[in-house]
Amino acid sequence: MIGMTFKVAKGGFFDRDKVKRSVDAGTRRVFSKFGAFVRQRAKTSIRKRKGTSPPGTPPYSHVGLLRKFILFAYDPQRKSVVIGPTLTKEGSPAPRLLEHGGDAVIEDRGKARHARYRPRPYMGPAFEQEKPQLPALWRDSVR
Repeated sequence: MIGMTFKVAKGGFFDRDKVKRSVDAGTRRVFSKFGAFVRQRAKTSIRKRKGTSPPGTPPYSHVGLLRKFILFAYDPQRKSVVIGPTLTKEGSPAPRLLEHGGDAVIEDRGKARHARYRPRPYMGPAFEQEKPQLPALWRDSVR
């Protein structure tokens, strides 16, 4: 420190705001990439086929709406990524029922009937398949 001015010595310390901005930018980049990878894996797991998929496997696509409306978004307040299907109709339980299974009341031509859905997960397996790649995405993410 001898022979060094205060300004030069001060420049050797971390600039907290700059470090925070760099970490936040790296986090956003990593989570955005991860969200895109999980989204793509989930979309490709839903195949176009006739009939009903076996329970425990991803659902089959008939119209294509489920595949089309799987999205992801980075949440800056929580510093996380949200990945999943959006609701195509207000209050539709279809995406949740496909992923987790459950009971629903279906109205058909004015008659209500009870239906039980077995789970056909597509988001959970996609997340689990992409999770091992996350450490490689974090490597050198802060610049």
